[in-house]
Amino acid sequence: MNRLINSKRLAETPIWDVLVIGGGATGLGTALDAVSRGLNVLLIEKYDFGKGTSSRSTKLVHGGVRYLKNGDISLVVEALRERGLMLRNAPHLVRNMRFIIPTYDWWSTPFYG
Repeated sequence: MNRLINSKRLAETPIWDVLVIGGGATGLGTALDAVSRGLNVLLIEKYDFGKGTSSRSTKLVHGGVRYLKNGDISLVVEALRERGLMLRNAPHLVRNMRFIIPTYDWWSTPFYG
């Protein structure tokens, strides 16, 4: 990365389609998606790109099933809706995967299944 070259390009491009502030996992993903759609993207990051994102974010897009145990049905519905939107709008970023949930009593299997 050359600061002088980047500053010059910034000055030469008066209008950007998308401005992304923060080059963490979400910011980089947003910028990548926008660029892949042909948009002119400006990504601003204060520190290093991806700084500390592994410890602060997850790559798992889940349906919130674990919140069923707490009885938080509205949160599960919201998580499922968001997962559906991601599958429809960004299929290149998400995919369905099978996983195993251990159950220790007879009620857990239909509860999670």
